[in-house]
Amino acid sequence: MTLVRTGWGSDNPAYRQMFTSMFMPDGSDIDMRFFNEMQRISANPEDAAAFIAAGLTIDVTALAPYVQVPTLVIHRRGDAIVPFELGREIASLIPGARLLPLEGNNHVMLPNEPEVEQLNRALEDFLAGDEPVAYR
Repeated sequence: MTLVRTGWGSDNPAYRQMFTSMFMPDGSDIDMRFFNEMQRISANPEDAAAFIAAGLTIDVTALAPYVQVPTLVIHRRGDAIVPFELGREIASLIPGARLLPLEGNNHVMLPNEPEVEQLNRALEDFLAGDEPVAYR
């Protein structure tokens, strides 16, 4: 949180690049520049820290068994921000939930990644109520 309060919104590219590398380690130079700039202009340091702190305190595991709607959990196997096992866990706690594991390391899916087509197809199937065979 100290790093967020110190560096978020600053002109220091080293700070921003650290977070960008975690969110999209396989991003192109253009992707990284875009994400770096988004961090710089998106929020002031205190708001960014509050947003991150709130995200770290939310725990819905006790409520997951009460979900009564079709649920698709999508998670990348190499995600460094939210480990894949946490996606698997939340899917296992929601009755009837389907887990779509996607290859890749980026937390933020980029438009040119090979998994985009798989994601789009799975979302279309899910929204149409179809039962795709690729889900595990």
